[in-house]
Amino acid sequence: MSYYKEVINDISGNMQELGKQIPDVMKAFSSLVGSSTSDGVLDRKTKELIAIGIAVANRCDGCIGFHTKTLVGLGITEQELAEALGVAVAMGGGPSVMYAANTLKAFKEFS
Repeated sequence: MSYYKEVINDISGNMQELGKQIPDVMKAFSSLVGSSTSDGVLDRKTKELIAIGIAVANRCDGCIGFHTKTLVGLGITEQELAEALGVAVAMGGGPSVMYAANTLKAFKEFS
């Protein structure tokens, strides 16, 4: 299994376990994510590009995996992703370069 596929698989299982312990919190979180990423004035793809930029700047492998997979499902091109990653690098500096490079790896895994 590829790295990011393994990461999201592991985290998904862990989140299910967490959901058993704090079901109300996890339901609220799921609702928040769904509400915040659904189409509005900004379309879902744009909102997911924002999310991937934040994921890279915050250095969250799980977030990179989940949001990259979603973006691939939404038909993102590698160039669209690369340009969003450029903004993340501008905002996050050197550490974001490392995670931006890994995000391209995730793109290739999910494509």
